[in-house]
Amino acid sequence: MKKKIVSAFLCTTMVASMLAGCQGAAQQATDAASDTASQATEAVADTAQQAADAATQTADAATQTADAAADTAQQAADAASEALDLSADTGKVLNIYCWNEEFKSRLTDHYPGYEEVDATHGKIGDVDVVWNITPSDDNAYQNNLDEHLLAQADAAEDEKIDLFLVEADYALKYVDTDYTLPVADLGITDADTADQYQYTKDIVTDSNGVLKGVSWQGCPGIMFYNRDIAAEVLGSEEPDDVQEFVKDWATFNETAAKIKEAGYNVTSTTNDTYRVYSNNVSSKWVDGNTVHIDENIKKWVDDSKALVDAKETTTAELWSDDWKKGFYGDVFAYFGPAWLVNFCMADGEEGSVATNGRWGGVVGPQSFFWGGTWICGANGTDNPALVGDIMRQLTCNADIMKDIVEKDDDFANNKTAMAQMAESGYTSRILGGQNPLPMYMEGAEKIDLSNLSEYDQGCNEEFQNAMKNYFDGNAATYEDALELFKKAITEKYPELTVE
Repeated sequence: MKKKIVSAFLCTTMVASMLAGCQGAAQQATDAASDTASQATEAVADTAQQAADAATQTADAATQTADAAADTAQQAADAASEALDLSADTGKVLNIYCWNEEFKSRLTDHYPGYEEVDATHGKIGDVDVVWNITPSDDNAYQNNLDEHLLAQADAAEDEKIDLFLVEADYALKYVDTDYTLPVADLGITDADTADQYQYTKDIVTDSNGVLKGVSWQGCPGIMFYNRDIAAEVLGSEEPDDVQEFVKDWATFNETAAKIKEAGYNVTSTTNDTYRVYSNNVSSKWVDGNTVHIDENIKKWVDDSKALVDAKETTTAELWSDDWKKGFYGDVFAYFGPAWLVNFCMADGEEGSVATNGRWGGVVGPQSFFWGGTWICGANGTDNPALVGDIMRQLTCNADIMKDIVEKDDDFANNKTAMAQMAESGYTSRILGGQNPLPMYMEGAEKIDLSNLSEYDQGCNEEFQNAMKNYFDGNAATYEDALELFKKAITEKYPELTVE
């Protein structure tokens, strides 16, 4: 019995000792945890403070960098302003005539020292800039320009046209007159324009071989395709693969049927392909006083009629809301130069193909060019030095040329600058990271202007209008539509006859 009591006592003592030991260990663990937590809190606080200090230093550095960049930009603008000698200019107002906002955006964004005042006014130094913008619809821009050029000699100093823009379709109408100044008279030399694509100079060279205008852009055209539709229907969105499906007109038309089966239109309208055909003609619209309809123009009619009848495209008017619907995803292809995909195709608009970077570019069935904008100095300007400097900076300055490509996705009229950018890793966000410059460069070298005439804009517009009646069934036959064209063109140009 005594042994049991002693054993019980010993067990009790051991348990008590164990409990005491556990309590001591627990206290030590608690104390250690408290110390660790305290140290961790201090470490976190130190790290947070260091991060805050670093962030402050980074923000300060960013602010300093931004300030330095702003100072540099301002210094460059000031230097450009100081370097520009305007002593020969007497005008207080620079009047610019154009048909849309494109050139205005280029001058606003890229000309050193330009300050925007409002939608139609700006300033360059002490000179007020006034924008006279008249849309081209129904020849309105040319009519307005002609009216003011005719009154130029008697216009008040601040109302004289200083600078105006022309397109390829009617450039000859102006450059072959005394209303435009030779660029040499504005201080622009052959050396200044040596890197420009030859065709851009040919378009604005008068019958005496005198250069009368310059352009900041080249306008070789390509086919822009919807990458998502290509991947779905053709099995690939890669340019080399897509080109095989559109390599000529026969193949393009076969592909159109596949596109339609998948629920899409191959183009938004028949007018989308018109410039490709019309730029690959073998004769001029007008020879002497006779209007001639080239075989390739007739091919456009035949191919377009087949696409419309198969409901693979529409007859929507170019620039209309219906034409623009494909910018958001239901049209496979548009045809045009760099200015089309940048300036016209809803880049920046929520949900557009351009904003999402889902267009791609290929050469398409044929190389072509479309449009372009040329800057002409008006005879009688009282701001010749400023006009000349605007022309030189926006069309001859290689750094500005590169900046236009980077910021505006345009194709600039400078061979060396474009070659450098083509090899530099430049990519277009709109085109899904593709570099289109090699295609543009190759296309620019192929442009043939031998079949241009001063009547091209009117002939192109009236022919498309007449053929729309045929495509829509309002004219029973091609011959009936052709009679509509003959009537319209002789009303517009009474001196012409149609063969």
